[in-house]
Amino acid sequence: MLGWEPTAPFTANTNIGIQMLSVQPDTKPKGCAGCNRKIKDRYLLKALDKFWHEDCLKCACCECRLGEVGSTLYTKANLILCRRDYLRLFGATGSCAACSKLIPAFEMVMRAKDNVYHLDCFACQLCSQRFCVGDKFFLKNNLILCQTDYEDGMMKEGYAPHVR
Repeated sequence: MLGWEPTAPFTANTNIGIQMLSVQPDTKPKGCAGCNRKIKDRYLLKALDKFWHEDCLKCACCECRLGEVGSTLYTKANLILCRRDYLRLFGATGSCAACSKLIPAFEMVMRAKDNVYHLDCFACQLCSQRFCVGDKFFLKNNLILCQTDYEDGMMKEGYAPHVR
């Protein structure tokens, strides 16, 4: 069972480099963009034209330290993300899982696991019932189902839905 809400449109990877710099003892400490404290460590990170403690530059989703997982980070909707979470949240493709048509970069989308949908295509794939915010839906064999169709299908032996 999944709930849903529209997510921001996706575009090509907003891929940003991370630099690890050693702090020179005779320089004035820089302020960290993450915690706003002075960076007194031996090393600091520079990303997004800002300076960071190594512990403060983290993925907004999994909280991994971005300086440790690679030399790039991704930004979208004011989030700083690792590559894995960027692709998980914003998808690697721009096509709708229901109709297979391209989704324009400016269009709002719906997501269910790894699938991305046009808002108009995000409906039960058996009865075509559109979902409202807060409605329950189920993903079975990569099909979006309303609660009624999911429960009906689960009661039948050898459940194999056919898309209408």
